Amino acid sequence: MATETTPLSDEERAELEALRAEKARREEAARANAERAELERLKAERAQNERERAEDQRIAEVRARNSKLMEPDEDLHMPLAQKIVLIGLAVVVIAFVVSTVLGL
Repeated sequence: MATETTPLSDEERAELEALRAEKARREEAARANAERAELERLKAERAQNERERAEDQRIAEVRARNSKLMEPDEDLHMPLAQKIVLIGLAVVVIAFVVSTVLGL
């Protein structure tokens, strides 16, 4: 097949320009869609990281609170939870002794 060496006619040139413009619009639309998708993905990733950070912070706060309740402090004072358990046991023992002595 022989190559054409004749220049394009005005109609062919206009058609070529129209096709190039259409291709450029499609490429721009595809680029814009890709950027929107990337933006949405990054927003979702940021939101997920924020949720994870908030959850980690909540867990740390709960652990600190539980540690304060269950472990002795620096001066080795009895923790609050242990005091509550001992008071409860004392009440049960006193109730048992009173019921035994009074014969209830």
